[in-house]
Amino acid sequence: MMSKSRKKKAGILAILLCAALSGASLSGCAVHSESSGGGSADGEAGTADRSVELMIEITDPEEKAAVEAAKKKVQALGTEPKIIATSPSTVEICDRLELDLAGVCSSTISELPERYADAETVGTAMAPDMEIVASLDPDWILSPDTLQSDLQPKYEAIDTDWAFLNLRSVQGMYRSIQELGEIFGREEQAQAMVDEFTAFYEEYQDQNEGKEAPRVLILMGLPGSYIIATENSYVGSLVELAGGENVYAGTDQEFLTVNTEDMKTKEPDVILRAAHALPDQIIEMFQEEFATDDIWQHFDAVKNGRVYDLTYEYFGMSADFNYPQALEELRPMLYPESEDGAEEAKENSDRAAQAARESQASEKTDEETLQEITK
Repeated sequence: MMSKSRKKKAGILAILLCAALSGASLSGCAVHSESSGGGSADGEAGTADRSVELMIEITDPEEKAAVEAAKKKVQALGTEPKIIATSPSTVEICDRLELDLAGVCSSTISELPERYADAETVGTAMAPDMEIVASLDPDWILSPDTLQSDLQPKYEAIDTDWAFLNLRSVQGMYRSIQELGEIFGREEQAQAMVDEFTAFYEEYQDQNEGKEAPRVLILMGLPGSYIIATENSYVGSLVELAGGENVYAGTDQEFLTVNTEDMKTKEPDVILRAAHALPDQIIEMFQEEFATDDIWQHFDAVKNGRVYDLTYEYFGMSADFNYPQALEELRPMLYPESEDGAEEAKENSDRAAQAARESQASEKTDEETLQEITK
């Protein structure tokens, strides 16, 4: 077994850089790809004309080499690695890969798998308690890459390896699942999940084939404000998978701050409203905003009754296995086609709004977590 004292501390930003190093010094790569369709960092769009296999295929030779090097490091341990997963999504991925965890995140909203009932709690996804993390002496820490800039410096301070998973899109999640499956010897479990996604999405695509893509504006609510979600965000990637055209496509950013006058120039067919934490507060904020700010009444989407609230559990900040429910919820919102479809879209929206009001998220979220969310 490789002793901790011999392991080089992680300090590598991305898997493409990791691949340039030898396996012995591979220490902390972001196990993700920057060319994963809807979740790409360069704003690549358009999944409708791409097969599912191409969307999640790992072809970059340097990426493959980095994964192989990480796999060898795990094998060199001579025992099952001690792993910590710091977000609900990464915990669920580990559960489906049948990986044991020494530590898991705490969550006021998501229910963690029963498999990890006895695992040590290491704090919230955005602010893990590094004293607890270090005390567990992990071999690997798994986190979403949306938090890499905040968490990487903390991980550099302890003697461990880490991987930041691309959870900005469903495609990115399945690429990361395949890579984790290879690294930790769970190829069979990873392939089963890939097959499940492939079967679902091929059928979903067939149902939307030939339909005109609606232009969509996505508002992501924060406590006291909101921002625009681009196609590089998870919610944006879901809209793209569903066939929608993001009116703010073409940027390399996940979120934008834009005034309503600029939004009006985009004239979206559909406006979607999602929440980043505290959905009970955010649903009230959105409803007051649309009722009191007169500019919204001039949007065609408002005039046509095509403003919808999204279910908080399905449309978060990181990809998870609720994506089939999310895509099914989106279908009538983007393609109402008939009065029945329009009514279903309204019912989905009303149900999401009611669930947000009843979430009691404000009561369950402590001040420290709220500061992390809104910083």
